[in-house]
Amino acid sequence: MATTTSVENSGLLAEILPEFTKQRHITVEVLAVGSGQALNLLRRGEVAVGLTHDPGAEAAALSAAAITGYRKIMFNDFIIVGPQADPAAIARATTAVDAFRKIAESTATFVSRGDTSGTHAREQELWAQANRRPAADRLLDVGQGMGGTLRVASERGGYTLSDRATFEQFRSGLRLMPLFQGGPELVNTYAVFTRPGLTGSALATATALADWLADGDGRQRIESFVANGQKVFHIWPTGSPRGAPSDLPAGELARVR
Repeated sequence: MATTTSVENSGLLAEILPEFTKQRHITVEVLAVGSGQALNLLRRGEVAVGLTHDPGAEAAALSAAAITGYRKIMFNDFIIVGPQADPAAIARATTAVDAFRKIAESTATFVSRGDTSGTHAREQELWAQANRRPAADRLLDVGQGMGGTLRVASERGGYTLSDRATFEQFRSGLRLMPLFQGGPELVNTYAVFTRPGLTGSALATATALADWLADGDGRQRIESFVANGQKVFHIWPTGSPRGAPSDLPAGELARVR
């Protein structure tokens, strides 16, 4: 299975997949990469299952018939983190876009993942909506996963965009704090899907894993997972549409801070 570094860094899969192996006698090899890379691994036939959080890239993959069996399975939120001093004063921002605008207009550093991850894609959307971005010497592309990006931001005293689950997993070792959270621009949805063309045992095992995560025992194990003492993922609400990348957890967004 190819999945995002945010899911892997959160500790979720290490917590729940051993139970899947115990129940189904299927061992899962996890490749943790950005969402874009995860989708490319499926296109190249190198993995059987994907778990990503980039609706735009997922929509393109569905349109190209590069993935199948698409289902939203959980959601949380992105948060904008930075030093406690908050030199760009984003804690007083009215929206996530306003927070990004304040960072761009300040002298603060923003640390970007600079990869093809879902987090990086969301960051680019926010810069575009803000209609500005920091000067080149203050926008640091690190080309790392979420954990590495958070560590660089902490060392540089800069801001970054993080999924909540990974931040909570690393929080104790960082000199960063959540400074802006909430709002529709920061809702973060995760979907599972499989590679088209699978047959025989490959199809059976891939389907077993995807079904376990979406509708089986994995669903409740996701809901009960905590990082740093906090619930960091919410399962997709029963009855809420989940078959399209644009789907949102109707009636549940209030649960996202």
